[in-house]
Amino acid sequence: MPRAVRALFLSIVPSPYQRDLFARLAARADVEVRVVYCEAGSPDSPWPEKELAPYESVMPGFYLSWGGSRFLLNAGVPPVRAADVVVCNGYMTLSAQRLMRRCRGHVPVLFWGEKMVAASPGLKGAVQRRLASPLERVDGFVAIGQGAKADYERRYPGRPVYSIPYFCEMESFRKDRPERPRTPPVILFCGQMIERKGLDILLKAFARVREAGLDARLLLVGREEALPAMLEEIPEKFHGDIENAGFQAPEALPAFFRRADLFVLPSRYDGWGVVVNQAVGAGLPVIVSDAVGAGPDLVREDRNGFVFPSGDADALAECIDRLLRDTGRLAAASDASWALAPSFFPERGAELWADVLHSVAPDKP
Repeated sequence: MPRAVRALFLSIVPSPYQRDLFARLAARADVEVRVVYCEAGSPDSPWPEKELAPYESVMPGFYLSWGGSRFLLNAGVPPVRAADVVVCNGYMTLSAQRLMRRCRGHVPVLFWGEKMVAASPGLKGAVQRRLASPLERVDGFVAIGQGAKADYERRYPGRPVYSIPYFCEMESFRKDRPERPRTPPVILFCGQMIERKGLDILLKAFARVREAGLDARLLLVGREEALPAMLEEIPEKFHGDIENAGFQAPEALPAFFRRADLFVLPSRYDGWGVVVNQAVGAGLPVIVSDAVGAGPDLVREDRNGFVFPSGDADALAECIDRLLRDTGRLAAASDASWALAPSFFPERGAELWADVLHSVAPDKP
């Protein structure tokens, strides 16, 4: 029997959704996984540090900040002699730069990432392009979802591109599924309350559906950041219909998803948006902007939700209205999300990853 493929993952930080996947990969007999992180936690990380598994480690190092970007500097690179395949998640680290430049022709290297953002102008853009140049050397790309796959195929024509969405633990979100919709229905937003996440768009859309006579409540979960300023842009008479639960630890989130009847992520840009996975897992209808990376994979138009043009509060208000005014449509959308969720359990992600790793690894005795 051939031995297991030995995969070395170089990632940025121990994020829960990646660790869910790594745990399922490590449990497989056909994959021997080793994960090295460049830092134990970022300064603005919403995730509490948890004990690492035996196959995980953190490299010593530090970071430099410039123009809102962080570049991680670690001592050395993870040893690759015992690896059949190397996977780099992110290129804004010195270790990833070294691995992608040095391993070509020795060990297959895959780059694993979300859709790439457009380069900034001027000097910062030149630096970004320089840092992205090692991607020309990798043996293939693992794109996080269909949107990212199209992006990498456009940027690197003729190169192998595999589409593997993010997968995360959903069991805790699938307990005690409530009957939906309730009266009044509750719209949930979960994320940083900042302009990039589009919360101001949701607040304006919420005010418009309330002005139109639709009775609803809005539940906000996350770091409040710019919320006070955003609230000033909608009529004060609707402030009482909005509950701000603030930041919640990951293990507390399922209770808030169970309180909701509809989930909205109106981001101006989101490389993926794991909260969409969680909403689908909880059986929530979902509305996302077309700038949310998870949309093409997790939202089935007019089945379990809608996709609207980013920044368009009127279009978002129309989507909310269509779901909340038709209880039958909302209940059907809830059922559709519930049925879709098993396709995004971490076990399925581990299967897809194992297939890719075995296809890329050199023949093993």
